[in-house]
Amino acid sequence: MNLTSRLYETEHDLVDMLDMLMEARAQTSDWRYAHVGELLFEFFMVACHLNPQEHIRLWHDDAGKLVGYAMLGEDPAFNWQVLPAHEWSGIEDAAWDWVETRLADLRQRDAKLWGGNLVSGARQDNARRIAFLEQHGFQYCGDFPEVNMLRSLDEPIPDVTLPAGFEVRTVAADEIPNRAASQRDVWLPWTVGEVSDEDYAYFMRLPGYHRDLDIVAVAPDGVIASYVNGWIDPVNRIGDFGPVGALPAYRRQGLTRAVLLEGLRRMKAHSMNRVCVSTGISNTPARNLYESVGFRVVNQYLDYVRVV
Repeated sequence: MNLTSRLYETEHDLVDMLDMLMEARAQTSDWRYAHVGELLFEFFMVACHLNPQEHIRLWHDDAGKLVGYAMLGEDPAFNWQVLPAHEWSGIEDAAWDWVETRLADLRQRDAKLWGGNLVSGARQDNARRIAFLEQHGFQYCGDFPEVNMLRSLDEPIPDVTLPAGFEVRTVAADEIPNRAASQRDVWLPWTVGEVSDEDYAYFMRLPGYHRDLDIVAVAPDGVIASYVNGWIDPVNRIGDFGPVGALPAYRRQGLTRAVLLEGLRRMKAHSMNRVCVSTGISNTPARNLYESVGFRVVNQYLDYVRVV
């Protein structure tokens, strides 16, 4: 079968990428491939700070169907996904060649931004992906490994009691500056926090975004104190939470637990039967929070680095 390769062009390509991931998961398992929510937020970061048309490459079969993609993001970071029927038949090597060439060019243009070590990763049970990374000079880093957690929606979802004056609800269409500010305040100085009001407005227009799954806990003065973004995979009926955050001044008040529980209820209304979430292995407060609403660790994502 002949394959063609080109750079990302329009959001029609993003829709194809989402469809490809859901198809791949339907053919394998919950953990062999990224969730569509992970892809959407990764894409959003590229769109915020880079140009998707220069940092995403696509592979199509001779019928025009998307069968693989690769992304080069900030840090710099390398990620790729290939449909099961096309794995290890050459796309991975072509993706690596493209990333290596592209990164060399970017390092010549801006050594400060692109001169760091190249990062990537694999889930702990994906031996072939780990071997591929190691063959191309990556080593397990261990600085930011994650636990992958899962919760069945067959289990009861408890009610919550909020502090006086607080409410949990969908983010309002006219709250974009407030919502973007909460994202920045929680995540700065990390890249994920470098989100402008205009960026967040664009985020809300992406295919796959559901405003009823952008859930916030709002303080009496109108500040968005805590939030969760929810994502659905309707093919495999699995939801995903991320990012999840709370402003420092509002932590340990049960607000993030409240938005998570509301998110679980809404996931169930979207016909999901289970939900996943991930956090750093060493992030004990987050792990305890997720476990308190019924999540259990089922896998790990290992971080790999290729030293310059």
